[in-house]
Amino acid sequence: MRFRFCGDLDCPDWVLAEISTLSKISSIKLKLICVQILKKLLGEKIDYEKIIKFTSDARFDSGDIKATVAVLSFILSSAAKHNVSSDNLSSELQQLGLPREHAASLCRSYEENQNALQEVLRESSLRLTHLSSLSWRVDQILSSSIVQHVNEPLVHLNLNVTDGGCNTPVTMTVSSSKLRVLITVSYFKYLFCCRNEAGS
Repeated sequence: MRFRFCGDLDCPDWVLAEISTLSKISSIKLKLICVQILKKLLGEKIDYEKIIKFTSDARFDSGDIKATVAVLSFILSSAAKHNVSSDNLSSELQQLGLPREHAASLCRSYEENQNALQEVLRESSLRLTHLSSLSWRVDQILSSSIVQHVNEPLVHLNLNVTDGGCNTPVTMTVSSSKLRVLITVSYFKYLFCCRNEAGS
């Protein structure tokens, strides 16, 4: 069965296995744990002591606590990533066996933070470095009394690459055949990125 919060794929087996772990916590405690998980996902500091306290009634060991944090992080971030509404998320979690009150508690926390979570995920998603400037020079030996066979032209490239706000100068010298390969690869990478942006 396919689930929207999993990107229209089957639910991972480990998530399915941990749904029963979430069911052992009261729905109120689950909502309080979700608040802590959302803090972590939004870049704030998570209070693990509170999570330990919230799970003490269920007598969770450290493995259960880690599994709870992992599965809630996955559910909340994956639902935001795939732009799943809280109603759809609640329905899908119930299909996986999470009690209705638990699903409602989790989805209330999700709905309150969905936009902020999507913004954080957008900012932290994979970004390729981009070229901020380029200059070049071509050198070619036309004739030489020393060299019998004149070499092909050499292209000297001076690039400024921007990555996360940092400018990095890159200098290279390539032959004309290698330059053709570089241009072809860059073109196909550009087409791939454009297609992905259009599809998202």
